Amino acid sequence: MLQIPFNKPFLTGKETDYIREAVESGKISGNGAFTQKCQRFLERRYGFKKVLLATSCTDALEMAAILSDAGPGEEVIVPSFTFVSTALAFVRQGAKIVFADSCADNPNVDVSQMEKLVTPRTKVLVVTHYAGVACDMDAVMELAHNHNLLVVEDAAQAIDATFKGWPLGGIGHLGCFSFHETKNIIAGEGGALVVNDERFVRRSEIIWEKGTNRAEFFRGEVNKYGWVDTGSSFLPSEITAAFLCAQLEHLEEIQVKRKLLWDAYAAGLSGLASKGLIRLPDIPDYASNNAHMFYIICSSLEDRTALIAHLKLHGIMAVFHYLPLHKSPYYAEKHDGRELPHADRFADCLLRLPMYYDLSVQQVTDICRTVQQFFIGK
Repeated sequence: MLQIPFNKPFLTGKETDYIREAVESGKISGNGAFTQKCQRFLERRYGFKKVLLATSCTDALEMAAILSDAGPGEEVIVPSFTFVSTALAFVRQGAKIVFADSCADNPNVDVSQMEKLVTPRTKVLVVTHYAGVACDMDAVMELAHNHNLLVVEDAAQAIDATFKGWPLGGIGHLGCFSFHETKNIIAGEGGALVVNDERFVRRSEIIWEKGTNRAEFFRGEVNKYGWVDTGSSFLPSEITAAFLCAQLEHLEEIQVKRKLLWDAYAAGLSGLASKGLIRLPDIPDYASNNAHMFYIICSSLEDRTALIAHLKLHGIMAVFHYLPLHKSPYYAEKHDGRELPHADRFADCLLRLPMYYDLSVQQVTDICRTVQQFFIGK
């Protein structure tokens, strides 16, 4: 029986109080008081120009794809080592996905490889801040500026993380966050679109509200509202926003605990890393660590598979992560055939260890000891 799950949602204690408050207010559909409170919190804390809550990061990415106007005949460069939604949002708009490889030393996209893939048809660069660790955003934004491209940050894992002190999600033209139950801050399911470019502010709200200017109407800016653009029902209910609001109020407390656990993992596994048996996460000098996850890089797929089984035998659930999208059943035949060796290696060798607020330092110590026993046993 598993004693340490991979993830366990953390509750602050205020979630049900706020949900009850939302229900008793008589307003539980989207864009009510709790939605607006969450959006203002994120805008003020991180200096984002405009935040719109969404039902998921997938929906936030779909809004970003619509705003980008990338369609048939145009290309979007996307990392292969990322979640399917990063690419899917643009596939749904009819754009061609061009996959880029990861860096050699960390799973983030290699910007030098992205540069080689830019053509006259390229419209958007998408970056994923894997594990909440920043991509080289100076290089990304310079590349975008040189070729007049839009930048979308998939910051699903990157709440409260920075690049040279700048909040992730707030550097590219558009940013997307996740509040899925596996993230630092959760709402069960949930997400947010961050709009950093003034050109997209008004249209983003219209797309968010099913292609109507309903939000402007309720602010008294127009005397009636109607269907003015494309869009969908992207906004979450007040019940979801109320849950999220309780989480955001405890953001600093959550982050302090997660960083304590992350540091305990790093200390406990440093000996194995120094012997070359595993690799620990690489965090560049320009990036902060938001302790979204702790992963190790095994030397082979066989090692990782055996280690997962060993941990499970001892009541510990550890998991691998993404399969490379360029080899996915859906997109493999559409890929141009280039080898992406670093994405393949991370797909085969990266192992995620349990990470959640209620995990104790002692449990982290026990997990590290169990990993050490596996390598001693070899």
